[in-house]
Amino acid sequence: MSGVKILLADDDAALRKIVKEQLTGMGYVVEEADDGQRAIEKLAKDSYALMLLDINMPNKSGIDVLRFLKEKKLTCRVIMLTGRVGFSIATESMKLGADEYVTKPFSLEYLVSTMQRVLSR
Repeated sequence: MSGVKILLADDDAALRKIVKEQLTGMGYVVEEADDGQRAIEKLAKDSYALMLLDINMPNKSGIDVLRFLKEKKLTCRVIMLTGRVGFSIATESMKLGADEYVTKPFSLEYLVSTMQRVLSR
């Protein structure tokens, strides 16, 4: 999976730093966005194989970002990251095209195995 380009959109700077360091060390190319609006701006300019997308962010939510992806018909796999599991949020994000969701806190091993499964589809 070396060289796979990932957009990590989460307002938690500490989480972004840890995940980016680990994934970069594994050969992934990781770009960051600290809110939904910045994620949309990056998606409008560049393409990514995978997006790790927090549901609750300032300016625009992860759901807003998913709607943007669907509206623009962008091909990007999406794993939702959420601190709270609500069946309705999980269902809504899957209806909007998310491939998977991971609840926080998560282990990096679990995140990476989920990423590999989603990317191999």
